[in-house]
Amino acid sequence: MTIAIEQLGLLPLFDAVYGSSAGALNAAWLLCGRAASSKHAWWDPIIMRTTINPRRVLRGLPIVDTRFLVHTVYTEILPMGFQEILDSAVEFHPIATDALTGQAIDLHEQIRDRSSLQAALRASTAMPLLAGEPIEIGGRPFVDAGLSEAVPVRTALAQKATHIVALRTRRTDEIASAPSRAERLVMSRWFAQRAPGATETWLRREAIRAEEERLLASHPSTLQIRPPIGSAKIGRTERRPHLLRAAVDTGRQAALNELTSIECVL
Repeated sequence: MTIAIEQLGLLPLFDAVYGSSAGALNAAWLLCGRAASSKHAWWDPIIMRTTINPRRVLRGLPIVDTRFLVHTVYTEILPMGFQEILDSAVEFHPIATDALTGQAIDLHEQIRDRSSLQAALRASTAMPLLAGEPIEIGGRPFVDAGLSEAVPVRTALAQKATHIVALRTRRTDEIASAPSRAERLVMSRWFAQRAPGATETWLRREAIRAEEERLLASHPSTLQIRPPIGSAKIGRTERRPHLLRAAVDTGRQAALNELTSIECVL
């Protein structure tokens, strides 16, 4: 979807871009003007199988290696324009969850240079258990933004956003579910040891998502762009290239359809 915004030349119309979890990565690629040129990284088999490897759990290592992604892929294999992001007139607001309070935190003010920008990207995508330990920024530990604010609409509205374009990864028929009993047993122990303040936030994910949906539906100047009904559901650790490529193409086309129709009306 960010590819469509880039290709249509719409980015300068925005004051700020907010991103949660993988959305923060997409936002970063958009802000540095490389959303289209980097799109193949989302389905490249070498990058994906190295970044996401379930076998690493046998060695006590994280299944999702965000350090490799941000510090190797984004610096050596497919360089991200970190300086372009820092210099952009459009503000970057990556969201993360404070591991001690469970609150959604905007890391915008923490970003000063390339190193702090990389830390913010890792914090926003630090999925509990799957990505290993919380990421520390300014002396505080952070975990994935999806726990506290999967769609960063509350933060944007609190900062006086008047018009919102929400790029959604879930179809309208996909509903957040409560954690299963097995999930509770495994994850409760992980949270107790590493992110005690986020336990309750994780357990309340249904209510949090419902509130985000309510805010988006009730705000008078919001455009939501979603994958169409019938498109594939993509899991957090999906690695199959054909599914990931199809998802990228589906998202791009959905955004093009919505944004070009608005252009025609205007």
